[in-house]
Amino acid sequence: MVDEVLDAKGLNCPLPILKAKKKLNAMEQNETLEVLSTDPGAVADFEAFCRTTGNTLLESRKDGDVYAFVIQRT
Repeated sequence: MVDEVLDAKGLNCPLPILKAKKKLNAMEQNETLEVLSTDPGAVADFEAFCRTTGNTLLESRKDGDVYAFVIQRT
């Protein structure tokens, strides 16, 4: 179960990352955010984002043409 969901479908890079960063900054430590995106570049973007910010990418999956990422704020 995730704490928050961010629907970034239809947005292209860098908007999904920017919106996720803003949302995560408002969250408490260890809370989780699920980001939904239709941008294929989001896969590499969210992997790099989590590496550089120290947040944990718990899950990355593709459901049809929607990419879903579960990130834990650390």
